[in-house]
Amino acid sequence: MRLPRGEPDSRAPRTTERVTYAGPGESWSPSPTSMLRILLSAQTSPARLSGLLLIPPVQPCCLGSSKSGDRPFGGGSVQGLQRLLEQARSPGELLRWLSQNPTKVRAHHYPVALRRLAQLLVSQPRPCPVEQATLQDLSQLIIRNCPSFDVHTIHVCLHLAILLGFPSDGPLLCALEQERRSRLPPKPPSPHQPPLHGGQRLETALSCPHFLRYPRQHLIRSLAEARPEELTPHVMVLLAQHLARHRLREPQLLEAIAHFLVVEEAQLNSKVVQKLVLPFGRLNYLPLEQQFMPCLERILAREAGVAPLATVNILMSLCHLQCLPFRALQLVFSPSFISHINGTPPSLIVRRYLSLLDTAVELEIPGYQGPRLPHRHRVPIFPQPLITDRARCRYSHKDMVAEGLRQLLGEEKYHRDLTVPPGYCTDFLLCVGSSGAVLPVRTQDPFLPYPPRSCQQEQANPNPTTQDSPQRVVLMLRERWHFCRDGRVLLGSRALRERHLGLMGYQLLPLPFEELESQRGLPQLKSYLRQKLQAFGLRWGPEGG
Repeated sequence: MRLPRGEPDSRAPRTTERVTYAGPGESWSPSPTSMLRILLSAQTSPARLSGLLLIPPVQPCCLGSSKSGDRPFGGGSVQGLQRLLEQARSPGELLRWLSQNPTKVRAHHYPVALRRLAQLLVSQPRPCPVEQATLQDLSQLIIRNCPSFDVHTIHVCLHLAILLGFPSDGPLLCALEQERRSRLPPKPPSPHQPPLHGGQRLETALSCPHFLRYPRQHLIRSLAEARPEELTPHVMVLLAQHLARHRLREPQLLEAIAHFLVVEEAQLNSKVVQKLVLPFGRLNYLPLEQQFMPCLERILAREAGVAPLATVNILMSLCHLQCLPFRALQLVFSPSFISHINGTPPSLIVRRYLSLLDTAVELEIPGYQGPRLPHRHRVPIFPQPLITDRARCRYSHKDMVAEGLRQLLGEEKYHRDLTVPPGYCTDFLLCVGSSGAVLPVRTQDPFLPYPPRSCQQEQANPNPTTQDSPQRVVLMLRERWHFCRDGRVLLGSRALRERHLGLMGYQLLPLPFEELESQRGLPQLKSYLRQKLQAFGLRWGPEGG
């Protein structure tokens, strides 16, 4: 869905750019000037401050947890303070919220305050007088706390302060600029230092905070030029984490990791192996290395009782690849293994993974005769949308599709974000009669029986009730981040969810991001959804009964 020309696309990921500190067409007098007069100047303020209204709202930065961060103050919290700043009616009120709640203020609150200050000045054709001391106190607060800011917050504050008209040689911009320079990465080694070898260059690139700027060809070349002794487990773990984090499905690099794992099998423990195997499951890539699976089976047999969480993590990666080894499953489903993990800190996450593995055994390995996870130890697998979907909700098409379905079908014809047994969250679920009519959800049970073997038993003894039972159709949003970087291969967790929902009997209707992004406005989206549903054989409205 495209935005009108001239409006920023909030779905596009934000990038941090270097700020130019000299305002266009302006020169600052070296003598001290009144900050109030500059901010409220009729010639400069409206034009310059209007640019701040195009900047997306500042989001909280991850600066660690606080013991007091979750406690309310006067009916609010850390998030409540941000709302109060965004609703402040004057610069003085902004300053009071920041100065009177020192234990609740976080780094991301200062860009919020600067942006709100710009909005207050722009919204009033003739701003009411503002005390210069108030602005100076706000500057001092930022100066005093900017050493605790992260790089992104420093850049945002710099940009906002420049647009607000703070003097370039004033204390605020000087302090922020000093902090910005102190965070710059170290300079590259001088030519007099010996050149780095392939493995050292690879580790340097992967350890750099901005290593995403290194092209994949650089990583491949560094790996090819590395000497065997330079390819340590640490370097290969960094490479594996890089590929998994940035969804880079690079066969050459993945094959190199698989070969390293096979060659160094005797020296690797399961805690290292889980990190090396992670990109294969996440990127849905089964290596060509013939000894890959036998090697992992031997490591699992050797280390299963030593590191339970690492063992289950390895099996999770293999589950995404549909390569679960029977012997390892018998180990993790054994009473001794389950009793060993009970009471340990990772007990809940291990039980969740074991529940998913048990689901995979139920759906994908009909010939399995070994032990299974006892029912009392099972927990919902993914009872809510995944973390990546919640983090990228502003770029998601889900709200747009929900509005299209509401106008097309009506709210009573679909479920949104419904979790179906054994714990998979669906985007949109419809109940469809035998004639293809979309039925009101309040009159239907949206869940299919699990395990699905009960469905097969019912089909063996058909009766009118089972013959007329509605189908369940799941609309699957395939967002851009659900794929590897190439945009063609679904990530392992997404492919597994779709595979399991299909095996449980749900009919899947994918909605690819390329098609959703090409819809310009709600009318086109409704036409697109209508075509999709009709092509799937669905009917609604008066003609659909």
